Amino acid sequence: MSATKIHLTKAAFTISAPDIRRLPADSGIEVAFAGRSNAGKSSALNTLTNQRGLARISKTPGRTQLINVFEVAENRRLIDLPGYGFAQVPLAMKKKWQKALGEYLEKRKCLKGLVVLMDIRHPLKDLDMDLIHWAADSELAMLILLTKCDKLSQGKRSAEVLAVKKALAPLNADIKVQAFSSLKYTGKEQADAIICDWLEQENDPEVENSVDLQLNEEDENILPEDFQH
Repeated sequence: MSATKIHLTKAAFTISAPDIRRLPADSGIEVAFAGRSNAGKSSALNTLTNQRGLARISKTPGRTQLINVFEVAENRRLIDLPGYGFAQVPLAMKKKWQKALGEYLEKRKCLKGLVVLMDIRHPLKDLDMDLIHWAADSELAMLILLTKCDKLSQGKRSAEVLAVKKALAPLNADIKVQAFSSLKYTGKEQADAIICDWLEQENDPEVENSVDLQLNEEDENILPEDFQH
């Protein structure tokens, strides 16, 4: 554990970057939030940080075009990644967003945990599974937040959580699954504890001493091709 006690309520916006070349130095620890464009990612970030306006909530899902960085302590950051799927935007723009998402996930060495958000009523879509399989293969810890759980009864909610756990069990990966509601604060305390635990880990010396990646437009990432469409 690091000497710094993490409090997500101290999150402060730092920068919006179109790609990883514009992000802060690849050092410290980052926890990234990813999900389909209508999964409630911005609402979850605002709930977890107790800041209503930290992440912008658009009436049109899929408008998160940039990689948004929020610092919670020195060299400890939350990353809001562009949403995938659903967004009704021109194809060229969507490709640009998804390239930024793919590059971040593949090349960012200080990424220690991935929060994957899915609407509890429509979990484990193809792109969700592509992302989860990639993270599992990369031995990256994951927290699956099944959002908007206030829209289901307690029984149905529990059944959906169990079904997702069973579906992901064969991956034999470090995956935690829980119901979450930004409206009712369901699952907030548990998610906070997991994310803070990731951020309070000791820095990896190999990452701290690494040279900044020099990327160019020809760089290809090995995420599924769907993330670039």
